[in-house]
Amino acid sequence: MDKSRGIWITGASSGIGRAVAIEFAKIGFQVFASSRNSVDLERLNKELSEDGHQVEIMPCNVASHSNVDNTFKKIISQTKLGCLINNAGITTFKLAEENSIKEISDIISTNLLGSIYTIKTVLPHFIENGGGTIINVLSVVANKVYTKSSAYSASKAGLLAYSNSLREEVRKYNIKVINILPGATETQMWPKKIRDDFRSQMMSSNDVARAIVWAYLQDGNSVVEELVIKPITGDLK
Repeated sequence: MDKSRGIWITGASSGIGRAVAIEFAKIGFQVFASSRNSVDLERLNKELSEDGHQVEIMPCNVASHSNVDNTFKKIISQTKLGCLINNAGITTFKLAEENSIKEISDIISTNLLGSIYTIKTVLPHFIENGGGTIINVLSVVANKVYTKSSAYSASKAGLLAYSNSLREEVRKYNIKVINILPGATETQMWPKKIRDDFRSQMMSSNDVARAIVWAYLQDGNSVVEELVIKPITGDLK
């Protein structure tokens, strides 16, 4: 795998995105970590620097196409990009009748449209350079019914459908599209009480991050198109 090409990770300030950024930085890749939370990105770099590593910090709100475009221009001014990892995501844990229109709009704009914006931005670059990899961190909710997750499920199922169609269109350009569908993972996305009550039944962000790195590192004429990762105890009940 060509380590001279950069890896852009959205939502890299916490959870799975943060863990993925650390894993890639530690094995020698140039990582561009983006998030709306630049303070947490600085903390990430401080932690990595203790082991002699670092990431390039790129504050970005993926729900803004202009933010995405400007961030991408900064990245390719420094390197060729080899991989985009769409991880930025938000949610609520409410019944559909309780969700406000603003909450729904924010979830769709970040999780679905934000990912499409980044994909659309990197595609010409990947096509020109003869290939690349797009990794979308989705969720098992894309394929299974969970209550109090209607808007989140819609955003992830929408991105899954978009990605599956995209994959067929870009094979001819040597572009790999990988969908990662994690089950319950202990991140700050979950309310504290749920994490406290179900921590033993959740995966760690590091578990998922290592699987993502493994999927990316599969070289040659092969691609892990879809990877479902669940706690050994199964889905949360």
